Amino acid sequence: MRAFGERLRALRRARGWPIGQLASASGVSRAMISKIERGESSPTAVVLGKLSAALELSVSELLEAAPAAQPDGPAAGGATGGGPAAGGAPDPAGEAAPRGGLVRRAADTPQWRDPDTGYLRRQISTARFPAAVTEVTLPAGAAVPYPAGAYAFIAQLVWVLSGRLTLADGPAVHVLAAGDTFVLGEPRPREFRNETDQECRYLVVVTRTATP
Repeated sequence: MRAFGERLRALRRARGWPIGQLASASGVSRAMISKIERGESSPTAVVLGKLSAALELSVSELLEAAPAAQPDGPAAGGATGGGPAAGGAPDPAGEAAPRGGLVRRAADTPQWRDPDTGYLRRQISTARFPAAVTEVTLPAGAAVPYPAGAYAFIAQLVWVLSGRLTLADGPAVHVLAAGDTFVLGEPRPREFRNETDQECRYLVVVTRTATP
């Protein structure tokens, strides 16, 4: 996770924040942030949610690898999804993007696994796609909470592909089966739970609604 640590450090410094300020804003300890930035510790899903809320970024934006510098490229943290630059610029995965479109092979799709729960995120969208599309695999019995701040400035849709997802949306609880969708409303604490003995797979589609 060294690349993620470097990205977190760059995002923090771009805001002019010392580690202590990010720790205060996120509720993550200074020691943990320092270890993550040095690549000595991998953040859990809970820590990612707290950091994304403090930085006013979606989890997808926080995990997104910074694309190669380009004249018309977005600033770090400003893009919601990912994809190639127009006109044949290289994709972060290393393939040249033809004007007609881009193929990215499954083996090149970035992914991140929570060291605590085994929760797996695969980033389906690429550098300049206007929405962040993420495939999530939630193991049996796993639960991943996110604070309300992780949903600021974004619109989000969840589409269950297989299994059953229990989504605690503030005080409301929704049980979603394969094919069901849920459009998230105003920011509130949420928890994604798999209360079955089979894994659950779902897509998360995120677009930014405002600039922090």
